[in-house]
Order: sequence, then structure tokens, then C-alpha cells
Amino acid sequence: MRQPDFTRRVVVTGLGVISPVGNDKDTAWASLVNGRSGLDVITKFDPERYTHRWAGEVKDFDAVAWMDAKAVRRSEPAMWYGVAAAKQAVADAGLEITDENREDIGVVFGSGAGGQSLMIDNWKVLDDKGPNRVAPTFIANGLVDSTSGMIAIETGAIGHNICVVTACSTGTNCVGEAAEIIRRGDVHTIISGSSEMPLLEVAHAGFGNMRGLGSPREGEPHTDVSRPFDRSRDGFVLGEGAGSLILEDLEYAKARGAHIYAEVVGYGSAADGWDMVQPIERGSGSARAMRAALERRGVPADEIDVINPHGTSTPLGDKREAEAIWTVFGERSASDRRNLAISGTKSMTGHMMGAAGAFEAFATVMTLAEQCVPGTINYREFDPEADIWVVPETTQMPVRYALSNNIGLGGHNGAIIFKRWDGS
Repeated sequence: MRQPDFTRRVVVTGLGVISPVGNDKDTAWASLVNGRSGLDVITKFDPERYTHRWAGEVKDFDAVAWMDAKAVRRSEPAMWYGVAAAKQAVADAGLEITDENREDIGVVFGSGAGGQSLMIDNWKVLDDKGPNRVAPTFIANGLVDSTSGMIAIETGAIGHNICVVTACSTGTNCVGEAAEIIRRGDVHTIISGSSEMPLLEVAHAGFGNMRGLGSPREGEPHTDVSRPFDRSRDGFVLGEGAGSLILEDLEYAKARGAHIYAEVVGYGSAADGWDMVQPIERGSGSARAMRAALERRGVPADEIDVINPHGTSTPLGDKREAEAIWTVFGERSASDRRNLAISGTKSMTGHMMGAAGAFEAFATVMTLAEQCVPGTINYREFDPEADIWVVPETTQMPVRYALSNNIGLGGHNGAIIFKRWDGS
């Protein structure tokens, strides 16, 4: 174990994605920049009796391509997606995990809820066939931390291994904590990220009864259902998938000649301490998380060029987040200033819950690497209560620093800042 060094620089060297807009980084990124929605009518269960019938489902995914067939039978989609995204990221980074380095490579991978489908399936077996038919393997494979354990098994990375769980802020916190663990000296490389499969009928019903789900505008196609910060927004739509980022000590990455996408330069976390569902007045918890991310390594607030927001498309949530952005960035946040770009990718993926932060970290890193801001599709009508510059169409522009922001049920707030890699 190395000594802590909080001046240690951490970079992103690999990316992996399983999502409603594509099952690899190149396909997903192409979808984002071309405004291709991954939202469609639900097929995971019969949605006929529900008012809200749309979701962001993962399509054309073969779990056996990423895991042993027996392990696939014993587990469930949140694990499959997480392992696949992690393996993609390892391959993308050109990272060879060997007996010599595996203790110095860790995993920080979370989920908002873990393997709930296994619990539901085994409850049905218990009810229909009795206790002797319940699978003895379902508990080990259905825990929230099961995916982080399986990633270690599948990749051989046996260093520091934890699972962060902060509802919809999970992915942001996983990536941020991973960077701090590298600076702390526990390992020199971490497979970070998060996964989720919330498309369960009971979850869909619960969110509907919470009055959280949205509908398309009258006369519009179902792809219109998610419209962050638009004046007509009326709720979110569930999505599923996973994202993974390989984080490395800069010196180690340079020594092995790794391709570097971006540098991790800020991370903040804060609680609302207010309500399990409703965001606090003026989004003060989110504002504190963003400020902490800026202050951690002295990032100038006026050099943040893009924010990938939480932006779920709920009336109050988006308003509070816009207020938080104003609290931190002031007048330059205003829509008419065209100074701080807001890239709401949930307009295309839906809300991937615990996986959202990792997927959006991927999108933020690619924004820096490509100097390209994905548009927020479906954004048409300015809301004076959310006075921020929401970019409706993909825009090429200089991006120095970009921030990814997420907010979770229970009042969890996370923010992470990436810097454009210029080779220095």
C-alpha cells in the first residue's frame, strides 16, 4: 500500500456502457450526439393496465457473452450489465490484470437496489411451490454488492473492493470515491461504475403512485416523455443499464502508455437532511456538493463550461436543481447568457436510477474528449423557473471543465468534475 498523496492526479483511461441508447461506448455516444432516443413501450412486463407505458430498456443484450452461463442463470440483469460494462472498460483501457498487479487494482461499483428481480422471483417460487424450491444461490447473487464481487471474480482485480449505495447518486459517488481511494494510496487503478435494472412491475407501480412518472405531450410520440427543464415536463421515465470508468494514477497510466480521456479534478457529496422524496428548498444540498467538488482541487467556477445535470424531468426536481446551479454559478447560469451549457442526456436514456451517475460520467468524459455537447432532446419551451441554458441540439464548443451532477432519494447529492486532457 502506498502512502496517501492528495495531490496525486487521477485520470480516466477506459469506458464501458450498457444502456438504452447502445451497448458499447461508441454506439451510445453516437446515439447521444445524434439525438437518438432509447425510450419505447415497455416489454419487460405487460404495461397495458398502466397510464405510463414507456421505459428505457436495454436491447439486444446477451449476458452469456460476458459471463459464464451457469453464473448468468443464478444472477440477474443488474449484475450482467455491470460485469459487461466493467469488462468493456478494462478492454478499452488496454488494462492487463495479472498476478503481479491484481492486488493494486480495485473495484468501486454500486447499485441503487441490486438484485430485486431475484427476490421477487424467489418469493413467487416460495408462494407457489414451497420453501424447499427457493434457490440456495439467490441471496449471494441478489445483494446490492453482488456486482462488485462478481467483477472481481470475472476480472481478477482483488484490491480494494466496495459497493457505494446512494440511490440515484450512486454512480456519481462510486466514481468520485474511486478517485479519492487512489489518492489515498490503497490501489493505483480502480474499475468504477454502477448498474441498475429497475424495470420491475412493482417498482413501476410504486413510482406511478408516487406521481413521479411522466407522459408525452398530447399528440407527441412516446420518445417525448422525458424532457428535462422544459416548461411542460411532468415526470421521469425509468431506464436500465450500467456504466464503467477505469480510473488510474496518472503516473501509472503514463508509464504503461494508456490512452487518457480526461482527468478527475473534483468531487463533492452532501445530504439534504430534509425529506426522503422531495428536494430541499433551492436545492441547497446539491449546491453544497457542487461547491465541494469545485473547492477540493481549486477548480475555478467560471471555467466550468458544461454540466450534465440530474435533470430527471420532474417539475419540482428540475426547478430545485436549476436553483442550485444559480447558487453556485450565479448570473452566468442564465439562459440568455449562453455561458454554461446544460446537457440533459436523460432525455434519451430515461432515468437509469443507480446507474445514471456512471452513465452520465461516461457522457461527460466524452463531452470533454470530443469537445462536443450532446443536445437535450424534447426541450422546446423555456421555463422561467428553471432559467438555465439547456442546449437543445448537439453543439461543438470548447470545453475546459465539465461537471456531472446527481441527486438521490433520501437527499443524497453527488457532483464530480472532469478536466479536458491536454497531455500535460
